[in-house]
Amino acid sequence: MPAYHSSFNEYPDITQVGNMAVLPVKTRIRGPAPAADPSQLDILDETLDLFRANSLFRNFEIKGPADRLLIIFILFISDCLQKLGNARTTPNQIEATKSLNTLAVDNFPIPGDANFPLNAHYAPPSSRVDADYLRQYLTQVRQELAARLVEKLYADGTGKPSKWWMSFQKRRFMNRSLS
Repeated sequence: MPAYHSSFNEYPDITQVGNMAVLPVKTRIRGPAPAADPSQLDILDETLDLFRANSLFRNFEIKGPADRLLIIFILFISDCLQKLGNARTTPNQIEATKSLNTLAVDNFPIPGDANFPLNAHYAPPSSRVDADYLRQYLTQVRQELAARLVEKLYADGTGKPSKWWMSFQKRRFMNRSLS
């Protein structure tokens, strides 16, 4: 059975930095990401929907620029779950929000950096301006993704993260990690 790919690969006129898509996002966080239609799903909704199924795969065929973005977001969610799972005590929703927001804005490698784990599959940005734009875009989108993940993790109202999500904290999509 093949892995699930992004439906945004078929979108016409996708803006790209390197060979990675820059897609519109529904967000409350300021940044350079284009605004998406609030009535439709965006790449973050799709990532959260596909995370658990795709994290079971060790191989992933990249079919377009949106798949490259999907891979980075799935790996980021894995890092978020691992961070929450490695906490000494089970964090409540407020602590999880603070912890994941800190993780989202921490310095992280982008394609082209020496310590980026997937450089073989990603083209580096063509200029310093593009690299700065990509870093700002990914920072904004990682913050939004962390906020949406916390909403999903604590949706049941018990004050503890969902065991159905936390069971994926040790899973490694493609045997990789961003950290």
